[in-house]
Amino acid sequence: MEGETAWHIDLMGSYSHKVDAKGRLALPSQFRKVLPTDLVVTVDMKDQALRVFDQEDFNRWVDKFFVDRFGKYDSSSSQHEALKRKLKSRSMPVTIDSAGRIGLSKAQREKVGIDADVVIVGNTGYFEIWDAASFEQADDEIDLASFMQ
Repeated sequence: MEGETAWHIDLMGSYSHKVDAKGRLALPSQFRKVLPTDLVVTVDMKDQALRVFDQEDFNRWVDKFFVDRFGKYDSSSSQHEALKRKLKSRSMPVTIDSAGRIGLSKAQREKVGIDADVVIVGNTGYFEIWDAASFEQADDEIDLASFMQ
């Protein structure tokens, strides 16, 4: 479709997992099969969940953010610079370890209310990590039938 981001990874499904005491999260095996080792974890725009991208798709997502809202990124705009800085400062590089886990920063976990129980949700070119109770509440608020009218 025109104007859409061409993600090169297609992730789907939802999985219940736990974050351990050190902030590590084991990824679903279906995700580990297709993901590269190096990823980027960022806080979503509404501070509800974490989004995890590979580096290429993260950069594509940031670029698309500016194109969708402003038509392009303008490095001479102080507003654009501040917004880009905010997006990048909320993001951390992570590496999948030999046990298939990623480390989530304490600051990011606290920002979205993640303690131990999480839901990992595939969302095409990235996946989301939600606090389990927050995900259940957000999911309950969506009435799929209302979209079919």
